[in-house]
Amino acid sequence: MRYIIIFLSMLLGLAVWASEYGVYSPDEYKLTPDYEEMTLFILDFSNSMSEYLDGESKADMMINTLKKILPSISKDSYVGLRVYGHRMGFTPMEACRASKIVVPIRKNSTETISNELAEIHPRGMTPITYSLKQAIKNDFIGFTGRKHIILLTDGGENCDESPCKFVMELMKVRKDVFIDVIAFNVDDEDDLDQLKCTSLVTGGKFYSANTAAELAKSFENSTRAQKRVEAQIITK
Repeated sequence: MRYIIIFLSMLLGLAVWASEYGVYSPDEYKLTPDYEEMTLFILDFSNSMSEYLDGESKADMMINTLKKILPSISKDSYVGLRVYGHRMGFTPMEACRASKIVVPIRKNSTETISNELAEIHPRGMTPITYSLKQAIKNDFIGFTGRKHIILLTDGGENCDESPCKFVMELMKVRKDVFIDVIAFNVDDEDDLDQLKCTSLVTGGKFYSANTAAELAKSFENSTRAQKRVEAQIITK
């Protein structure tokens, strides 16, 4: 009898300890997803994207490649499209504000994105930092969870800002944003350093692509749903 009393006392003590320190019982524990993720494409339509590569303009190669990738994205995924460099301005300052959300982030948007891409043409500057600022400030409003940006550019920032410095400051206050960067036909070392920094500081991935096949692989890898454990640099 004495042993039964001691055993019951131990069970009662464990129950009190578990309650006090917030230990979950099997009945209370529920497995939930780690995060909800939404993806925003930010694509380069600056003037240099009109240059030809392997008999096709870089803009057309980007559009045609992405159109092949979009159908593989789940219709339940939250996806949006922002473009930059798609217009000129009367002043350099106006040209450096040429960034527009074309398709807001929502479910079942990939077909709309594909259709809208055909209507956009390369014209202006490369306001990468301004585009990232607008995306963070406006495009993800109302969403919780991980914010995934896929940024494609064929060159570095040319609007007197630094995307690297911007994300370094951003990461001091935000941990829910990560940026994958696709450097498309970029060979300037300073530009590459800036772009690598922009991805790696946020825990994103960096891709280098110079052909249609490499571009497709970069898009495929970046749109593949997976947890981001650590930053990686992926080159051709």
